[in-house]
Amino acid sequence: MIRKIAGLLIMIMFVSCGSSNQYVQTSKKKPVVSKKGVKNNSTPTRTANRETETMISTSKTTVYTDVVFEYIHNFKDIAKSNMKDYGIPASIILAQGILESGAGRGELAKRSNNHFGIKCHTGWEGEKVYHDDDAEQECFRKYTDPAQSYKDHALFLTGRSRYSNLFKLGKDDYQAWAKGLRNAGYATDPKYPDKLINYIEKYNLHQYDAEVLGKNYTVFDNAIQPIAVSSQKIDDLYQVQQGETLYSISKKFNISVESLKQKNNLIDNTISIGQRLIVK
Repeated sequence: MIRKIAGLLIMIMFVSCGSSNQYVQTSKKKPVVSKKGVKNNSTPTRTANRETETMISTSKTTVYTDVVFEYIHNFKDIAKSNMKDYGIPASIILAQGILESGAGRGELAKRSNNHFGIKCHTGWEGEKVYHDDDAEQECFRKYTDPAQSYKDHALFLTGRSRYSNLFKLGKDDYQAWAKGLRNAGYATDPKYPDKLINYIEKYNLHQYDAEVLGKNYTVFDNAIQPIAVSSQKIDDLYQVQQGETLYSISKKFNISVESLKQKNNLIDNTISIGQRLIVK
C-alpha cells in the first residue's frame, strides 16, 4: 500500500512539473529608426485608447498625442510670429519643434531648452551641453527658455546661405520646405521630409500658415482632433517654471504626484519648462 501511495505522489509531481513548461510565444517587430525623426507612424500605437507617438530625434521619446496637442497649443503663437518676422512657415516650425524635441519631452529639450536639435557650430558663444547624437557627446546649444530656442532656429535658417533657396518657396508650400530642409543638410535622415509632412497633416499645422497669410485652409480627412489638456481653460492650468519637478508642483498645490499624472495624462514624471499642467 505504501508503495502504491509513493508511486502516485511521484506521478503527480511529474505532471505538475511538466505543466510549468507551457508558454505563449510572442514576436516583436523592431521599428526602423534613424538618428533624427520618428519611425513611420502610419499605424500609430494605441495605449489605453490613447494614441502615442514614438519620436527618434536627439533622444527616443514616446508621448501621447494629447501631449503633442499641448505642445502645439503652447508654441503656435511663437511659430506664427516667427513666420511673420522671418518668412518660415509656422507649420514647418512646429513640425520641426515636435520632431526634434519629442514634443518638449526629449532629453535635450529638457536639459537645455533646445527644441530644434541645433548643434554649437563655429561662432556659437552661448551655453553648451554635450549629448550623444550622430556621434558621442556632441556639442549642442543651450537656451534659457524654449522661446529663445525658437528665435535662434529662425536666425539659424535665415543667417546661413545654404538655406537661402528655402525662402524662394511659397510660404504655404510646406511640402517643398520639408524637402528643401533635407536637401540643404538640416538632417541626415532621408525620410526627414516625410516625417515633417506627416506631422503637419496629422495635426493640421498648415492652418497656422493660412492664418498668417489670410487664406482659407482645408482640414485633412486623416487628421486627429485635439483632446484633453488642450481644451482646458488657461486659468485652470499651471505653467511649469525652471527648476520645478512634478513632485515640487504636487507639494505646491497639495496634490499627489499620481493625481497630477492622471489629470494630465502623463506617461511618467517628465515635464518641461513652459508646459501647462492641470492642477485643480
